[in-house]
Amino acid sequence: MDIREFTADDTESVQAVVELLNAVRKVDTPFAHPTTPAGYAGLIRHGWDGEPPRPFAAREGSGLVGLVELSVSEWDNTHLAWAGVTVHPDARRRGHGSRLLEFAKEQARSLGRTSLGIDGWDIEPANAFAARHALPRKGAAINRRQIVSSVEAATIAALHDEAAAAASAYELLRFTGRTPSELLDAVAEMTASINDAPTDDLDIEDEVFPKERITAYEDAQEGRGKRLYRVVARHRDTGELAGHSVVAVESERPWIGDQHDTSVVRAHRGHRLGLLLKTDMLRWLADVEPGLETIDTWNMESNDHMIGVNERLGYRALAREYQYQFDV
Repeated sequence: MDIREFTADDTESVQAVVELLNAVRKVDTPFAHPTTPAGYAGLIRHGWDGEPPRPFAAREGSGLVGLVELSVSEWDNTHLAWAGVTVHPDARRRGHGSRLLEFAKEQARSLGRTSLGIDGWDIEPANAFAARHALPRKGAAINRRQIVSSVEAATIAALHDEAAAAASAYELLRFTGRTPSELLDAVAEMTASINDAPTDDLDIEDEVFPKERITAYEDAQEGRGKRLYRVVARHRDTGELAGHSVVAVESERPWIGDQHDTSVVRAHRGHRLGLLLKTDMLRWLADVEPGLETIDTWNMESNDHMIGVNERLGYRALAREYQYQFDV
């Protein structure tokens, strides 16, 4: 097997990888939205916040049989690398996955990382692979989806009013795209509240969010063709930012949205702000993104509070993904 890194400018490799990913999707996760060449090129050019994954295409002869995507951060968790290991359905059970896993370990070590994490859907092929390699399961996350049209506007309004009654000490701000410069420091500080979300048994440190990282995130999402919407709760008396919710809508496919962070600062919890933020977001999106059809979200399976909020808003579970982590 020949394993080589490629870039977003290598259109032939990008197209081949997109075809591989969509072949895998049809077999493993038919509910998932297809990958597009523009979407994948944006991912490996910009990443989530300016630290894109390094993609490696694995070929046997002239055909693409697998893919490794290696992600690391210099902001925090500098002991850790995270890898996506994918094998074409027609090339499975031939040892390719094992070779790609070893390759990912080698790459992680070459970058000075001492720990490697990988994800695997809760399906037989992935579970069998993890068992065969004795990969220690450290966490579980659930992918949920809201069908926007299935949630009545009256339901959203009633939930919003319910939350607003408990959060009368707060006002809501709405930002499209980039955060106003005068609020960058406060948004960065508020964003760190996501570190209170459960991480199960994963060996990960709190993420670090200087204002430069917020800017890098917004740059990356814009570069990937995502339209960002952020709703922020601000305490009326003190002016403190208490929580936020962020949704990204694809420019290429404006019927697809993704929920990014929703978090509330610890000192401001207990006022139904999570529900208030998310219902206000839905009311806003109904006006500015009338073509939006679905919003996907991810939560650790142990995050009972946010799961409860999401289920009240009509989110339904699609699938579970296990997270494995081990020393390298």
